Amino acid sequence: MKNEHGHYFEESIEALASRLIQFEATSAERVNQSADYCCDWLRSHGLGVDVYVNQGLKSVVATVGEGESTLILNGHLDVVPGQPELFAPRTADGRLYGRGSYDMLGAVASMMVLMAELVKNPPDCKVILALVPDEETGGELGSGFLVRQGILGDLVICGEPTNFKIGVHAKGILQLKVDVKGKAAHGSRPWLGKNAILKAMEHYQSIVSMDVFQESTTYFKQPSINLAKIQAGKVYNQVPDFCSMGIDIRYLPGQNPDEIMDQIRALLPDAEIKVEFQGRPVETKSDDRFVRKLCEVATQLAGDQVILFGQDGSADTRFYAAKGVPAVEFGPVGANHHGPDEYVDIHSLYVYKDILKELTKNSKTKGE
Repeated sequence: MKNEHGHYFEESIEALASRLIQFEATSAERVNQSADYCCDWLRSHGLGVDVYVNQGLKSVVATVGEGESTLILNGHLDVVPGQPELFAPRTADGRLYGRGSYDMLGAVASMMVLMAELVKNPPDCKVILALVPDEETGGELGSGFLVRQGILGDLVICGEPTNFKIGVHAKGILQLKVDVKGKAAHGSRPWLGKNAILKAMEHYQSIVSMDVFQESTTYFKQPSINLAKIQAGKVYNQVPDFCSMGIDIRYLPGQNPDEIMDQIRALLPDAEIKVEFQGRPVETKSDDRFVRKLCEVATQLAGDQVILFGQDGSADTRFYAAKGVPAVEFGPVGANHHGPDEYVDIHSLYVYKDILKELTKNSKTKGE
């Protein structure tokens, strides 16, 4: 099929995913080019499409169907940077290789093809496809913006790479900058100074030893804490009088980030602590009726009993969860996302599309 400019549109899921990989969507310009292509593709297949521009980045929102229930399919077009050869997609042994194939352009292509099919066979609910530009860099300008515009539903599926598992929970994020002061002295007489690096390491160990980091839930063994950055020292022959640590904490659903921060500040009264970034956890109920239906359909079509799990990392589900909307991570089969051998199983892309399609049938209303 050609668009108005005479360019051919890809029709199969794997061909469409391959085309999206080739955009190398690692910059605002390239992400927007991908968004334009998706917009034209969806419109050429009869869908109503709105384009939202926020701080120069485009989000594409397509809608099909009517009903009291609304299913949102969320996919991000941006990918992490990589070597040029990673953006030359190739197929081998039933797999599509390329940067973003698994995270998550394969899922995006499945969602787009599904939307085109739903135009011809309308669903029993409203289905909204939201293609966003910046999940890999935080999501505030894409999904966060769309949520603030009121684009909400009864279930949100973010097509993140999960191998047909359903991520119902996700850890929250606390990223801290901890500044520690010491006392400078000549490096040959360290006993005359106070080494800020050593002091910072003591502080870090104190944080790690807090009881809150030993707690667990159904889906998580414990929170995680990562010493991500450290900046200190200028020369060998001087005791450093300042050390700055960057600490990445992923706390559990049910834990209170304000209480965690209060405990850390009480533990380190002589340190200057600043919250650089904060993201809420996701705690979608496993017995939510839409989640139950997704489990049933996925089990039926994927061939195995679907597993519910908790995601250690963060995704755009958190923006919807903050509004009380059930949101899950659920995507096709593959491996090595963000790595050099990233791939998605091509057959799973079609199974994934069929699962989502079945989910749109005979949807019950909110008053169930």
